[in-house]
Amino acid sequence: MLSELKERVLAANLELYARKLVIYTWGNVSGIDRKQGLVVIKPSGVPYEELSPDKMVVLDLERGHVVDGHLRPSSDAPTHLVLYRNFSEIGGVVHTHSPWATAWAQANAPIPCLGTTHADHFYGPIPCTRQLRPAEIRTDYAVNVGLTIVQAFKDLDYRHVPGVLVASHGPFCWGKDVHDAVYNAVVLEEVAKTAYATLALNPACKPIPQVLLDRHYMRKHGDQATYGQKVF
Repeated sequence: MLSELKERVLAANLELYARKLVIYTWGNVSGIDRKQGLVVIKPSGVPYEELSPDKMVVLDLERGHVVDGHLRPSSDAPTHLVLYRNFSEIGGVVHTHSPWATAWAQANAPIPCLGTTHADHFYGPIPCTRQLRPAEIRTDYAVNVGLTIVQAFKDLDYRHVPGVLVASHGPFCWGKDVHDAVYNAVVLEEVAKTAYATLALNPACKPIPQVLLDRHYMRKHGDQATYGQKVF
């Protein structure tokens, strides 16, 4: 079942490991088949060196039931499912505990857009969710993590800011497919690192002007993008 998607999700998980965004069994990647309403995700607690296509777990999008696979899905699977249900244009979700982005999440601080490296990829600050309430932690914890992410994007476009920091936890990213989601997770980690270094050098540094943010983001995204090669 979904053999091609399983291969892509496996490759995406291994890329996280190769790029040192995860260690041991931390983190996870999932991908979705929208037509069938099925999600493929990394199994819980399995080392990356031991992953294979047949160890990927297939879930029903609406109910979260395992429909294929002999292992338990990632404990973050309910969060992934909430994101797929609410962000209709995403095809992949990534969660890591990459150190720089996690440091911002543990500080309960959004990552400000301080320069054009950030602006090339994220249209403004990367938000941090609110803290979960005690009752939300005790009941349906992973679902409520997803719901706080959705709440954080009430006035933001998830397509233009494809990542978030979950307060006291770590980053989640997404994209049009699993490869794009991993790409965004890698970029988020770099942005988190450079923002930290910038503020260490100059704590009074301000976000870049809106006109510069617009110029850099729009040159790489949207109908009028000029970056890269045109596909005919």
